[in-house]
Amino acid sequence: MLKILYRGPLESCNYDCSYCPFAKKKNTREELAFDRACLLKFENWVSQQGRGISLLFTPWGEALIRKYYQEALTRLSWISHVQKVCIQTNLSGNLSWTARANPKTLALWTTFHPTETTVDKFIGRCQELMQNNIRFSVGIVGKKENFPFIEELKDKLPQGIYFWINAYKREPNYYSDADENWLQKIDPLFSFNNTIYPTQGKGCEAGETSLSIDGEGNVTRCHFIKEPLGNIYHQALDTMLRARSCTNDCCRCYIGYINLKELDLNRIYSNRILERIPLEYH
Repeated sequence: MLKILYRGPLESCNYDCSYCPFAKKKNTREELAFDRACLLKFENWVSQQGRGISLLFTPWGEALIRKYYQEALTRLSWISHVQKVCIQTNLSGNLSWTARANPKTLALWTTFHPTETTVDKFIGRCQELMQNNIRFSVGIVGKKENFPFIEELKDKLPQGIYFWINAYKREPNYYSDADENWLQKIDPLFSFNNTIYPTQGKGCEAGETSLSIDGEGNVTRCHFIKEPLGNIYHQALDTMLRARSCTNDCCRCYIGYINLKELDLNRIYSNRILERIPLEYH
């Protein structure tokens, strides 16, 4: 199975998080039209492939407030060789479209933003996904000011929903031992995310069984190594796929380190790795 991370030219969001460069940014009509054209071209390319593919959309901003993303993901979810279609989202958009998607393949990676919505409103969105039988994970940035919201979310989330914490790694030694122990109890996999992995020269699935593709079809091994491998609209995938060692000094993000061979995270997530749901969660 080939994992593909797609990131089109969209650069806009309806939220105003202080740490995000795309907070309250708006694309022009022309920019949105270009993003839509790129997405439809990519969707058509996926439909013509003859191998199993799992997709994760990682937009710069919020894509699911756009109807053309809702429609594209719905169609992709019903393509026989698409084994998984996922997207990162703040869960603020209309979710009625998920009732039309294939619940066996569609999955959402959702993030709660405390300055932009309430816990109860977010939980209501989660319940709507559950009513439509859509798999999803829930996460939050593990900043200390978010600790009260972490506790409330953990208490209110329906049983069986995996709740992950993105470790705040911009400041060295940010967490005390007590903080780390508490966060580990909330998220049993927190220690994996709270690590900066030395990766220079180490084996990585990126470029072998996982690729990143931009809106114009340009391929790189992952989001964090910009060496071009080719273009899906001009070259066959098999000419780009081969085993490679990491050329970066380190890896600190989930969508990067899940490909690190020495971690063998497939044993924890298996075919739910893109939506970030461990096998033990239902």
